[in-house]
Amino acid sequence: MERFLLVDDDPSITDVLTRVLQSMGHPVIVHNDPLAAAQETDFDLVLTDFMMPNLNGIELLGVLRAKRPDAVRMMITAANDFKVAIDAVNRGEVFRIIGKPWQLQDLKFGIQQAVDYYRLVKENRRLARELAERNERLASLNAVLEQQVIERTNGLLEGMVRALDYRDTETQWHSWRVAQFTRRIAEGAGLAGDMLLQIEQGALLHDIGKIGVRDSILLKPGPLTPEEWVEMRKHAEMGYRMLANIPYLQESAKIVYQHQERYDGRGYPRGLKGEEIVIGARCFCIADTFDAITSDRPYRKGAAPEVAFAEIGRLGGTQLDPHLVKVFLSIDPQEWLDIRARIRELEEKEKGRWGEYLVAPSPLMGGQTAEKKPAT
Repeated sequence: MERFLLVDDDPSITDVLTRVLQSMGHPVIVHNDPLAAAQETDFDLVLTDFMMPNLNGIELLGVLRAKRPDAVRMMITAANDFKVAIDAVNRGEVFRIIGKPWQLQDLKFGIQQAVDYYRLVKENRRLARELAERNERLASLNAVLEQQVIERTNGLLEGMVRALDYRDTETQWHSWRVAQFTRRIAEGAGLAGDMLLQIEQGALLHDIGKIGVRDSILLKPGPLTPEEWVEMRKHAEMGYRMLANIPYLQESAKIVYQHQERYDGRGYPRGLKGEEIVIGARCFCIADTFDAITSDRPYRKGAAPEVAFAEIGRLGGTQLDPHLVKVFLSIDPQEWLDIRARIRELEEKEKGRWGEYLVAPSPLMGGQTAEKKPAT
C-alpha cells in the first residue's frame, strides 16, 4: 500500500489523521516537526498542515517535491488561508486542498482521490516505460501497447470527471453534452481522427480546474464579488496545469486553458483573439453557449433551440468565431436535440442504477467515437 507522510505540529490532529489513514490500509510516517519531516524520502503521498512553526506547509512541500517529484501532495488549511493555498495549487505544489474543520466523509474522499491519482499516474508511467522497451525488441507490439496506455489515460479521465461530479452532479451532464456538441461542430468544420478525440476530451474536462475552487464560491447561490471572480477565473489555468503534463492530453489541455477566451479578445485568462485561440476552444464556446441557453437552471427554464440559434448568430464575430458559427447553424437542428436526448437517456439510466449518489462511467472509455456510441 502507498505510504503517507503526515505532518502537523498538533499531535492531537496527527493522531486522528493517523487512525483515518491506517483504517484505509495505508502505513503512515508521522512528524510534528516540519524540519524533521523535510528529511524524509521514503513516501508516496504527503498530507501536511499549512500553518506550522519554522516551515509552513507550502515551504515544506517545495522541499519534498524536489526529493520526490512523483509524490502526490495534499494540504490541510483553515478557510482564511485558502488564498495562499490556491496560489500553491496554481504553481503545481498541491494536488488537493482539505479545509479545516473537515467532515470525515470529505476527508476520506480526498485521500482516496489522491491515492487513485497516484496509482493512475504511476501505472501510466510504467506503461510508457514498458512501451519504449518493447518498441526496441518488437515493433509489431506498438499498436497493442499504445492502446493500453490510452485505456489507462481514459481511466484517469474518468477519475477526474468523478472528482468534479462530487462537487456538483449537474456539471457531469453539462460536460457530456458540451463534449458531444463540440465534437459535432468540429466534424462540421472538417476536423477528423485524433484531433476530434482531443477536442472531445478537452470539452469534457473544461471545468476540471474548479476542483480547486472553494465550495463557498463555486456553489454560491448569488452573484460573486470581484474578489471571488478573481479566484473563480483561475480555474482555467488550474485545469491546464493539472492536465498539461499527462501523456495524450497536451492538446486537450490547451482547450481547458482557453475555453473562457473570446473571439474578440475580451475573454480570459490571456485575452487571446481570433485564431490565436485553438480551434477546439472556439468550437467549445459555441457548444457551451448553446447548452447554457437551452438547459434548465434553478432560476429559469431552458429556452427553445431557435432562441439559441438566433443568439449564437448574433454573437458571431464578437464572442464567437463567425466561420464556426456558420458551421454550427448549417447542421440539422434535429442533431442537437438527438444528442441532448441521448445524454438525458444515459443520465436517467445512471440515476436508476446509483440513485442520488451518481458515479457514471467516462464517455471516453474504450476510445469509442460519437458515431459508434452516441450516448457517450
